[in-house]
Amino acid sequence: MKKPPYQSVMGFDFGTRNIGIAMGQAVTQTANAISPIKARDGIPNWEELERIVEEWNPDAFVVGIPLNMDGTESDMSRRARKFANRLMARFNRAWHPVDERLTSFEAKEWAGRLGHKGHYGSNPVDAMAAQLLLESWMNGEGAELLAVN
Repeated sequence: MKKPPYQSVMGFDFGTRNIGIAMGQAVTQTANAISPIKARDGIPNWEELERIVEEWNPDAFVVGIPLNMDGTESDMSRRARKFANRLMARFNRAWHPVDERLTSFEAKEWAGRLGHKGHYGSNPVDAMAAQLLLESWMNGEGAELLAVN
């Protein structure tokens, strides 16, 4: 398993219908959204995800953990951790959790400023949420794990 420092990190906004994905670079500590993938009750098409991971070849993963507003675990946070553990086992890369409370709200606000009409079912903002949570991690608790020099 690749150990820090990381050159690149892939972030995920876990959901039961869509999983947002973003790719982050250590040098700039910024991320770019990648098209989200569909999920069936939180289970992605692993072959599609494998193609994406092989194409981008990240050193590690960051997965948003949707905690309750009081900081306690929720059913969705447990499911996100399960997804992250499967990522680690399948792709032999470490994963790091990031608190994603309000990330989807922030992504919707951002999308609205960019002209999004609010049809989140047909035009989801999951990849934007993944970008936001990944950049938050890279510029916060994950900064020391990045190869910036």
